[in-house]
Amino acid sequence: MNPLLLFTLLFLVFLFSGIRVIFEYKRALKFRFGKYIKTLKPGFRWIIPIIETIQKVDIRVITINIVSQEVMTEDNVPCSIDGVVFFKIESPEKAVLEVEEYNFAITQLSQAALRDVCGKVELDTILSKREEMGKNIKSIVEIATKEWGIEIIDVKIKDIQLPENMKRMMANQAEAERSRRARIILALAEEQAAGKLLEAGKLIDQSPSAIKLRLYQTLSNIAAEKNSTILFPFPEEVLPRNHSK
Repeated sequence: MNPLLLFTLLFLVFLFSGIRVIFEYKRALKFRFGKYIKTLKPGFRWIIPIIETIQKVDIRVITINIVSQEVMTEDNVPCSIDGVVFFKIESPEKAVLEVEEYNFAITQLSQAALRDVCGKVELDTILSKREEMGKNIKSIVEIATKEWGIEIIDVKIKDIQLPENMKRMMANQAEAERSRRARIILALAEEQAAGKLLEAGKLIDQSPSAIKLRLYQTLSNIAAEKNSTILFPFPEEVLPRNHSK
């Protein structure tokens, strides 16, 4: 084989083996003999084969699940709580050079922070203030991650699993509360109805004609059934009449 042709082929292989394409949502750290040189931006890039290597880092928002953690609340209620962490790499250099496997490190930090935060409050607080609990966990985790060039965007508590006996107690409590509210509403309705009846009675007392009108209305309602016989124990003239002064 022609030495010139062989040299050309080897040179082309050497040239093409150093080609790298970096996508817009990634950054690449270039190392030369293991030493960090610089961070490569998106586009068509070339490195020296064998001598240089790159490590790509995704700079999009990343989601990590916080696996269910057994927590004993301040009021001694055992429960299982899980969540999710949203974060973004602000400095690829620090994320790679300052911590080994940042995904694993953030997961461990989040689990510890969740147990710490939820263990210091009562169960009712966890159930009613999930957003606040997430913010407290976030504030703890981001103290360490700032040093790694990572921004914690948000932490959410997803699910809270309670023991079966606690679920029954809460269901009974909710039922008792609904019953209490129903009785209060019924009592208020009866109070209002009694007030209206009292006002109507006073108006009728002030007008004897209204008494007769009410009597006729009652008789009309009874006669609508067509199965009753109406007897007057006294003549109509006995009913009170209006007396002019």
